[in-house]
Amino acid sequence: MKAFIQSIILALFLLSCSRPAKLKVGDAAPNFSGKDQDGKTVTLSSFKGKKVILYFYPKDNTPGCTKEACNLRDNYDLLQKEGYTVLGVSADDEASHKTFKRLHALPFTLIADVDKSIHEKYGTWVEKERDGKKLMGTSRITFIIDERGNISEIINDVTPGAHTEQIRKAF
Repeated sequence: MKAFIQSIILALFLLSCSRPAKLKVGDAAPNFSGKDQDGKTVTLSSFKGKKVILYFYPKDNTPGCTKEACNLRDNYDLLQKEGYTVLGVSADDEASHKTFKRLHALPFTLIADVDKSIHEKYGTWVEKERDGKKLMGTSRITFIIDERGNISEIINDVTPGAHTEQIRKAF
């Protein structure tokens, strides 16, 4: 019995060590490297000294994600005037991002995270349930990152059609 309990404790400890700690306001935003819709490398560190809106969305050209991207597009000038750079991240590939950007005239960079490494760093690749089945997918979350590279706000309950308004309230 003692060995069984020790095994359970060890398993729980190892499981807790394998997951990154959940990010919170004030934390340093994890650096990342990914390819944009044109195959160019994008790193968060290249935006040091700038304010960044890093938004994670599930899938290109789906109703909610299109609504969210178009809301950011329609308010892009306003976000830029307030000093923000917008970066979108999903698990779609570069070609999908290129088409999505072109179809909806998106003025900001989309980062392909096919290997989910950026999602893992930000805790946005999560287990979901759909039609009674468990699956892994992107959690729609936005991180606002300040000029020092720290997370100044996290928006967990994103409203796709009013996302810019949510972001501006967080400023």
